[in-house]
Amino acid sequence: MAESDPEPISSGAGQRLGAPETLGISTLDPGHRPPAMPPGRHVTIRVRMLDDTEELFDISQKASGKVLFDLVCSHMNLIEGDYFGLEFQNHQKMMVWLDHIKPIIKQLRRPKHTILRFAVKFFPPDHAQLLEELTRYLFALQIKQDVSCGRLTCNDTSAALMVSHIIQSEIGDFEESQCRSHLLNNNYIPDQMPLIDKIMEFHSKNIGQTPAESDYQLLEVARKLEMYGIRLHPAKDREGTRLSLAVAHTGVLVFQGHTKINAFNWSKVRKLSFKRKRFLIKLRPDLNSSYQDTLEFLMASRDCCKVFWKICVEYHAFFRLFEEPKPKPKPVLFTRGSSFRFSGRTQKQVIDYVRESEFKKIPFERKHSRVQHNSRLSPLPSPRHHEVPTESGVPGVDSPPRRHWKESVLVSAEDPSSSRTRASPSRQRNGHGDRTGSVSRIEETRGSTRQTHPEHLSTGVGSNSPHLSASSGHSHGMVNGQKSLELCSHSPDGRQPSPLTSPLLNDACSVRTDDEDEVRRKRFPTDRAYFIAKELLTTERTYLKDLEVVTVSFQNAVGQDEATPDSLKNTIFSTFEPLHKFHTGFLREVEQRLALWEGRSNAHIKGDYQRIGDVMLKSFQSLKPLTANLHKQSEVLLELEKACRSSRRLEGLCRDFELQKVCYIPLNVFILRPLHRLTHYKQILERLCKHYPATHVDFRDCRAALADVSEVVDQLQGSLIKMENFQKLLELNKDLIGVDNLVVPGREFIRLGCLSKLSGKGLQQRMFFLFNDVILYTSRGMMATNQFKVHGQLPLHGMTIRESEDEWGVPHAFTLVGQQQSVVVAASSLTEMQKWMEDIQVAIETAKTSNGPSADLLTSTLTDTKCPEDSTVEAESEDDVTASHALLERPAPHRGNTMVHVCWHRNTSVSMVDFSIAVENQLSGNLLRKFKNSNGWQKLWVVFTNFSLFFYKSHQDDYPLASLPLLGYSVTIPSESENIHKDYVFKLHFKSHVYYFRSESEYTFERWMEVIRSATVPSGSARVLNHKESHPH
Repeated sequence: MAESDPEPISSGAGQRLGAPETLGISTLDPGHRPPAMPPGRHVTIRVRMLDDTEELFDISQKASGKVLFDLVCSHMNLIEGDYFGLEFQNHQKMMVWLDHIKPIIKQLRRPKHTILRFAVKFFPPDHAQLLEELTRYLFALQIKQDVSCGRLTCNDTSAALMVSHIIQSEIGDFEESQCRSHLLNNNYIPDQMPLIDKIMEFHSKNIGQTPAESDYQLLEVARKLEMYGIRLHPAKDREGTRLSLAVAHTGVLVFQGHTKINAFNWSKVRKLSFKRKRFLIKLRPDLNSSYQDTLEFLMASRDCCKVFWKICVEYHAFFRLFEEPKPKPKPVLFTRGSSFRFSGRTQKQVIDYVRESEFKKIPFERKHSRVQHNSRLSPLPSPRHHEVPTESGVPGVDSPPRRHWKESVLVSAEDPSSSRTRASPSRQRNGHGDRTGSVSRIEETRGSTRQTHPEHLSTGVGSNSPHLSASSGHSHGMVNGQKSLELCSHSPDGRQPSPLTSPLLNDACSVRTDDEDEVRRKRFPTDRAYFIAKELLTTERTYLKDLEVVTVSFQNAVGQDEATPDSLKNTIFSTFEPLHKFHTGFLREVEQRLALWEGRSNAHIKGDYQRIGDVMLKSFQSLKPLTANLHKQSEVLLELEKACRSSRRLEGLCRDFELQKVCYIPLNVFILRPLHRLTHYKQILERLCKHYPATHVDFRDCRAALADVSEVVDQLQGSLIKMENFQKLLELNKDLIGVDNLVVPGREFIRLGCLSKLSGKGLQQRMFFLFNDVILYTSRGMMATNQFKVHGQLPLHGMTIRESEDEWGVPHAFTLVGQQQSVVVAASSLTEMQKWMEDIQVAIETAKTSNGPSADLLTSTLTDTKCPEDSTVEAESEDDVTASHALLERPAPHRGNTMVHVCWHRNTSVSMVDFSIAVENQLSGNLLRKFKNSNGWQKLWVVFTNFSLFFYKSHQDDYPLASLPLLGYSVTIPSESENIHKDYVFKLHFKSHVYYFRSESEYTFERWMEVIRSATVPSGSARVLNHKESHPH
């Protein structure tokens, strides 16, 4: 669809509603514009959508097929349009796909009388690869059509199960009389009557299932069927036996009737060609195979051969290539063979693009199709009747009266603004209109709110992500450069934005204070010791806020509930209240000292106050009696875990609390904050002692304070390492489905991250978790729980590892050879492969001599969660039905912004050493931020922790406005060509996302660069060993 080069026109993605123009974040990437329309006579093209509605598109006859297809995708705000195509019946009465390269006039003889069908062209093996909910919804419509027309054949059980999911998405929860009446009036499968009771039985088990989940379950059942995505092309073999050929993501298939009798994997096929009526498959030499080198099939005509050959070429390129193939050079004298090639993005490019532009998506909300709704698939009103939604969702004053469309919408490429104005949300939610009679089949809303990641579209998902505060103002949205919608902090259903989005803060969030900041910088002290002391102040403010999350917010939300045991309340209160009281007083003293240091008081002799060591020494001597409270942190963690295991209600309360905005990182991390804070004190004092000469008035106090805090840190170090590992196991246990007893004595977490697992269906993205005794591999489901489903485990005992890039022809591939199973995986880069191989090799060597936990104790349900592609045969059975219903037992949503999810979306990995280093490198303070295309700087309070930057209006805010995970980013200094003529500026860059930050001094600039690099530069194996040696258990 789109060109592989990032500069030419992108498909529908370029017409998405994005961030305000002043932010420098636009949905139109640099150079991307709506499809260019060549000159010439225009013609109206009729396109039938997947919901059987028809739309009219006004387009030049000289335009290529890609221009029309981009216009259709733009009309629907469809980013993953590459999976789809436009199909039509040519003059030979054959169904063919519209060629993206050829002009329309050369493909459609009578464009006015030809109806093009928008349909799914490429069927991926796993619907989890479809990252947008809108895409999955369109796939569900395609499956519904295929089932209805008999193209997707299956047994009665699977047919009834699929229909139950379809009607659940249309009419909602089961009600017997309504369901029976609906089935009597609507046919979803051929010969439906005998199956009505079975359909109703399945429908009754879908109660509570949302339309989006129904789509997901429908695709889950459909993808396991043998005829999923199959389009049969009649043929005969050499003996004249009637057969059918088909193509899938795996290769070329041969069917007899509806039974697959042979398959030729892409890895075995050397060449596909046709000669007149003969379709030829040339295989690679194989001594173990009984097949001839070249297989020959006879089709009805040369055109039939060419049609099938073309779709084979496109399937191979889409699923097997990393990027779009380059066009062949034009011959000088004569041509030989077809010049046809695949045009568009490959599946890998589509997935990478959607992830890269993750903050550009428009929330898409699936609603029940036939319950009080009367709207169309395309979210566009007639160009003559624009309704611009305001923040309240009510049409503007000058908008015309509401009315439903009675005719097809004519969308012109010459008026892009009209083709992308959206219907009012109030009209879309309205159950009744002026029109009566039949109701439309679908209803969905693409809102204009802040960005939402596709995996986070289910209700309640990602609600931990911070909102823009109500007082922060509203930023005006841009629809292709036209201000038409106001961005508010909530999506239409109250959900919050994705935790993986880049922060969206408009100019109203903070005053641009370039000149004021320059004056302030010249007036205040410039001594390095002052900025070190100021770091103590800024991080202490953040630390006190973190303590209040436990002492105030958690106590109010959970501690008051009768489900919370008294022992847990007492343990938390007795541990954290004294610490909170002490640090409140300590912060007050530090603030007073800094005010004197800066000269904002009536002090007559400033020199006596230009130091901080005396304040820290005095406070740490007062902290010594509270050392027992610091030793209790592990007790609090264990007590909380024990209480949650014994009480489902308390577990739910804690989970709900973690989804609140104030709990911006996992709750267990807050509990360990007092231990981490001691390490920060030690680092600050070490920097002061290094800066001061031995004769300085503050040196002696700083050295004495350093000795005191070092003593406490050394006492707690062993406990801290164990508690960090315990906390990480608890966090991972919440992120995984299929593991009941991950947290056992002796198990240590080592690394987690994304790898591509090689299977019969090609490379599949999987999340791998490395422990000291076992490797788990999982996949990211589309359910509302935000969890990862475990597919298998590989015990480290007896495992070997080897590079296998040459063996499989896959870049950065290596093989894990276990005693019972071998797995081939590929990393995203050479660096990632080296990190994984080094860590796994060290873990294997350690497992040989250690008495770690038994991998068999991992879970008893793991065998039930085997990934479908790990089996060579996917049998359709009653077990599949049971598994499908098991998935509907939905627990409450979990956090969607943990490091596991960030690694999944950024396709990277982090180790336990990285987590420990990130804990040691926490920082907070004021920064000025600038986007790539904006003019001014915004002053923000920024907190760095947990591999992310969290943005606040001021240090007094209780929760962040937005966050920016830094995994995958690079931090550099701007070049001269970027025209950033300011001091102490650093640049954050990830693919097309660029942010600039200004600090107030050379010291703070160095510190921000240091801590951000700790999150963006991975640790190596040598660092792993050094870390473990320096902190023995």
